[in-house]
Amino acid sequence: MAASYISVPRDLTKVKSKVMFNLTKRQLVCFSVAALIGVPSFFLIKTIAATSAAALGMMVIMMPFFLLAMYERNGQHLEVILGHFIEATFIRPKERPYKTDNYYVQLHRYAQANDEIMNVIMYNLAMEPERNRRRKEEIDFDKYYKEKRQKEV
Repeated sequence: MAASYISVPRDLTKVKSKVMFNLTKRQLVCFSVAALIGVPSFFLIKTIAATSAAALGMMVIMMPFFLLAMYERNGQHLEVILGHFIEATFIRPKERPYKTDNYYVQLHRYAQANDEIMNVIMYNLAMEPERNRRRKEEIDFDKYYKEKRQKEV
């Protein structure tokens, strides 16, 4: 009686269509490429080294294709994950170009600038009597500009 029930997953987005041997098209292509590259490499390595070394070499050569076929995390395949990793690590700059400008930091900068301006003004007011002593005569700016305008006309 238990054989008459089939479990159906609730999330059908994770179900993948199988083509042959209960494998997806992606897995079939990757396993075929791995076999086409791995088997000849076994025989080439076997002529140079022992059989166990040739088998290890063949496994090392075929492993990236198996990883491309089988590895998937959060719905993304290995090449997508590696692409994101390479982009984040090597291609994009490490420093963030955008920096937030906090309102309270702005107020603090404004207060500092205002303090500096007030210091300059207070220094000028304090030094005014000494400057006046150094001057031989007081300059009348209104008179100076009137004379200048008359010369131009």
